[in-house]
Amino acid sequence: MKFKTYAFCVFLLSVTLCLSAQELYQMPENKETRWISFENIKAQKGRGGLENKGAKGHAFDYIMPGKSVDLVNFDGSGTIRRIWLTLSRRDPEMMRSLKIEMFWDASEKPAVSVPLGDFFGVGLGQRVPFESAFFSDPEGRSFNCSIPMPFKDHARIVITNDSKTEYTILFYDVDVLLEEHSDDMLYFHAYWNRELPTKLGQDFEILPHVEGRGRFLGTNIGVKTNPLYEDTWFGEGEVKVYLDGDTQTPTLVGSGTEDYIGTAYGQGTFGHLYQGSLIADAQKGVYAFYRYHVPDPVYFYDTIKVTIQQIGGAPQEKLVKLIANGAILKPITIHNELQFTNLLDKNVQYKADGTDLPKGWVNFYRQDDVSATAYFYLDEPSSSLPALKGLENRTVQLPSKE
Repeated sequence: MKFKTYAFCVFLLSVTLCLSAQELYQMPENKETRWISFENIKAQKGRGGLENKGAKGHAFDYIMPGKSVDLVNFDGSGTIRRIWLTLSRRDPEMMRSLKIEMFWDASEKPAVSVPLGDFFGVGLGQRVPFESAFFSDPEGRSFNCSIPMPFKDHARIVITNDSKTEYTILFYDVDVLLEEHSDDMLYFHAYWNRELPTKLGQDFEILPHVEGRGRFLGTNIGVKTNPLYEDTWFGEGEVKVYLDGDTQTPTLVGSGTEDYIGTAYGQGTFGHLYQGSLIADAQKGVYAFYRYHVPDPVYFYDTIKVTIQQIGGAPQEKLVKLIANGAILKPITIHNELQFTNLLDKNVQYKADGTDLPKGWVNFYRQDDVSATAYFYLDEPSSSLPALKGLENRTVQLPSKE
């Protein structure tokens, strides 16, 4: 069986390489490559590396407190194919104090407005070495993004330092392919949200209600668990996707948090192309994980909303101890041998201290510190999503960097 699995993987790899080779040796028409950096900020032909007589005269610059730096401010039609950057400061507070914003064509409202660290694939303002389909950080010191970002007339990418006291040094380059786009082109968007704590019994919104046509690319999520729940399992919540007019109930629903990212019966650390858990520490109560819908596309033609339930689980005896210690929770199901009881459907009555609940595994609503970055394409360069939350919301009670 292992040999068959290995042979199948080799077959898939050979098919992928053949498809890539067909593209590599074909010469397209009317496409030009530009690299935008401090060494050629306007991406002008033949105008790179002019400072210091071409001897590395402007490899980096500073982002001072309260100031912004344009990475891209480009007129024309094209597609951003790659973003790379690094910073002299990469601690969690700086990762949340810096925000990256992207503006497409004539829009005055950003399509992307996200804390910089969270945008580049890892939640909680953390950096760890990893590689996924969209993002990578080879050694925990850099930021890479390979999501295609098309535009028809103008592109602007700006980083703002919302910190009042700290500066950082920035190196970067943005790789652009100059090309024309058809009318059915979709614009890249990203949205960030944080609740600390979440509301009991209310799903956390990964992506609030959005109108238009597009594709949900996926999300990376960060969770800092409430110490009152001790080291109990946080991840019983199901991801829900409300599509094209869904209101009270969704069309797409998962079966649990770790199930959504492809693992099962708990969550350790791993990193795959489309799913992964880069941070998983039950003792410290911190988790950062992702899922990208590349092989399993999620399209919408009218509206979309994406949420995740705030549900954990523990044995009944542990639940009683949590309640006695002041944890706010609400039991919703009990699994005991071959019996699974939906407490909400049956309207089961029990004591507030939980002592008369049957023995078994209890799933319960809980409140944690949850944040998420949602990535999606939309047929408009801006949306009705709310603005990025303020600096205090982004930086308060961050877990320390390992």
